[in-house]
Amino acid sequence: SHDHQRNWEFVVLRDQKDKDNALRFVEEWARVQGENKNVSASASPAQKMYAYAMPRQYTMLASAPYVVLPFFKAGAGLLRPSSVSSLNPFASIWCVIENIFLAATAEGLACSMRIPVGEEGEQVAGAVNAPQGYVMPCYIGIGYAAESAPALEQHSDTAEQKTHYGIW
Repeated sequence: SHDHQRNWEFVVLRDQKDKDNALRFVEEWARVQGENKNVSASASPAQKMYAYAMPRQYTMLASAPYVVLPFFKAGAGLLRPSSVSSLNPFASIWCVIENIFLAATAEGLACSMRIPVGEEGEQVAGAVNAPQGYVMPCYIGIGYAAESAPALEQHSDTAEQKTHYGIW
């Protein structure tokens, strides 16, 4: 963590009532995305995955046994940093989020994530009584993958394809 601050807080939603309270800001957005999910057969794997996943962001979170809302204490320079160190809280929380995903996967669990859009993050923070100055970078759904979930085509690269020595 930056400066050993560990300015992270987590709201874990288990009860459907609590999930409904925090996810109500996503529901309408997901409905509109569901109406726009058509994609051509010649679409790239990324376009197909986007068309499949985006309309399901709400339902994946709402049906997950656990929804984790990570928060970090943001300084005034988050969107207009005055120095590199003013971005440390933002970078640090994303390291935490990645570790949550790795730990859940190691336990045989599946995760879903949604990044809040527009005022959604502030609305959710208010709905769960987060203190002023804390920012929610994403929602994390944790549970077991649905047995009916399709295995979508993945784009994969090798370490050799992504690693450059001395020059790109």
